[in-house]
Amino acid sequence: MKIVKYILVVLLVALVVIQFIRPETNDSGYESITFFEQETKPSAEVASILKKNCYDCHSNHTQYPWYAQMAPFSFWLDDHIEHGKGHFNAAAWESYSLKKKDHKMEELVEMVEAGEMPLDSYTWIHGDLTEAEQQMLLEWAGLVRLQYQTQMEVSSK
Repeated sequence: MKIVKYILVVLLVALVVIQFIRPETNDSGYESITFFEQETKPSAEVASILKKNCYDCHSNHTQYPWYAQMAPFSFWLDDHIEHGKGHFNAAAWESYSLKKKDHKMEELVEMVEAGEMPLDSYTWIHGDLTEAEQQMLLEWAGLVRLQYQTQMEVSSK
């Protein structure tokens, strides 16, 4: 029984100590998304969907929930954000080639159609996309892809 108490005390001390270790925050502001929105021209409704469901993990600005201040949740969220930005980062849009932009929009379409985005762990707290929101997002992404494909055809001639 002493060993169980010892293990519990060690775990409690570790939990307290880990609270002082913070991952870097991802909060450079919505201005980091300006180029992406200017180029892709989402409607007000689509911009709202992106802000509510995408930018927290796919930009350089995250609106952190209250539990993000507590370890180990802070590390879990940081991992999700870094992973999400690695796949699609609206704040880095300006540095992408036309081909990469088209590919990122293609991936967005595939992930939304498959129901893989937003992640279940995100929707449990923040809510999921409605069918109407999914349709608006997919239509917008399709138009953006068409724009990039046209630009690539013109530039290849």
